[in-house]
Amino acid sequence: MEYLEQIENNRAEMLQTLKELIAIKSVQEPEVTAAPDEGGAPIFMPFGKGVHGAFSYMLKKAGEEGFDVQNIDNYGGHIEFGGYTCNDEGEIIATSEEVMGILGHLDVVPEGGDWDYDPYGGTIADGKIFGRGTADDKGPVIAAFYAMKALKDVGIVPEKKVRLILGLDEETNWKGMEYYFSKCREPDFGFTPDSEFPAIHGEKGIIVFDIAKKMAKTVGKGLELRTFKGGAAANMVADHARVVLRAEKVEDYEPIKKLISTYRSDKCLGERSAKINCKGVGKSLEITVQGISSHGARPDSGINAISTMMEFLGQLVFINEDINDFIEFYNKHIGFEFNGKSLGCGLSDEPSGELTLNVGMIDLDSRAVRLTINVRYPVTFNDTIVYEAIMPVMNKYNLGIIKGKHQEPIYIPSDDPMIVTLMDIYKEHTGDADSKPLVIGGGTYARAAKNVIAFGPSFPGEREVAHQKNEYIDIENLMTATKIYADAIFRLTKCEV
Repeated sequence: MEYLEQIENNRAEMLQTLKELIAIKSVQEPEVTAAPDEGGAPIFMPFGKGVHGAFSYMLKKAGEEGFDVQNIDNYGGHIEFGGYTCNDEGEIIATSEEVMGILGHLDVVPEGGDWDYDPYGGTIADGKIFGRGTADDKGPVIAAFYAMKALKDVGIVPEKKVRLILGLDEETNWKGMEYYFSKCREPDFGFTPDSEFPAIHGEKGIIVFDIAKKMAKTVGKGLELRTFKGGAAANMVADHARVVLRAEKVEDYEPIKKLISTYRSDKCLGERSAKINCKGVGKSLEITVQGISSHGARPDSGINAISTMMEFLGQLVFINEDINDFIEFYNKHIGFEFNGKSLGCGLSDEPSGELTLNVGMIDLDSRAVRLTINVRYPVTFNDTIVYEAIMPVMNKYNLGIIKGKHQEPIYIPSDDPMIVTLMDIYKEHTGDADSKPLVIGGGTYARAAKNVIAFGPSFPGEREVAHQKNEYIDIENLMTATKIYADAIFRLTKCEV
């Protein structure tokens, strides 16, 4: 079809647009009100300057291309075209208020460390474009935008409105999408390009909570654990951790240094392992662990620096017994386990498999500890069951739970007409007749509105790179995804679903 050829014609422009979007560091920051560069009234930026910059960039780009754009008080917005039928003379003979939504997001998780490429450089190498957000979710948003643009370029007018909805805090609290839908109606159907192909017909429930405890006052002399900090976000495998120890005498650190050397020789070998190091800082000893980041839905793809540090600290005895107890709790009931079984919540079901548990962050000192956990639970359960399951262990160690974010699971039968249509489109473009609709642990904007499913852009067998260092998207796969999205827009807005 002509619009598929137009996608290839737009390739260079599309990659340049993605590079420019990647260059904007859109990690959420505290809200700010700032004067614009060219003067005028102050601008409220609810998610910080970086996120606002990415949002403004996309709206400006879309406006220049002739799309209708809507900014909802800088909390989110959309890019839109179509929604009418013309006769052979180009006159509008019918209009439609029905909306097909494509829900993406422009915010990204923190870049983390140890990249081989500039995380905001958009470097092209080995047929890939590298940078934070290339896979999650700037690359997919650009794919959806250029799918819309290709249709528009060749004169196709969808009979239903096509609305690319731009979320701005998907990686955190979804307040932007909540505000957007308080001002704009939900789409009637659609997809979110923020997962994988062939099509996602279920997403596990997600809960984020803190395990917390106040520490008893340290009494006596001995080895102290002054601070333990690690991780950057609940939905990322912690790729760094730092501990500061304090002993009575500097020479007391020598046995600890030998233990670190032995641990490094035994456990920290090869490229897919953590790195542990130590150095003196005044009268204290600093221990650092560098792990490997990954998406919280796939913790087995990373190496958790907090778990590595906890395993090492389990060899030491601290003067504060509450700290010793917490380290024991962690190593016995969490450790390097991803299914929550030792914590008591090893749930599973037939549609979605096992529960997934990720340790995202820790903040521990001599007064208190706060450990942030991200759980993806199977679709036939609920959050109450998860919390009830872990309470016996919590009570045993006198630990408290501070509940945070919760997203209920979603599940759509695989024979739903929209899933069938999208599966057909995917098969036609890839020749993959074997893959079936999936249930995933990721949390996408499919939860933000009814009759929306996750659809691409990652293909079966592709390496998981979202939330990891050296995040990238394969350029040829990006082009294929763009063509799939263009076909999806064409078919879903021409036919009833």
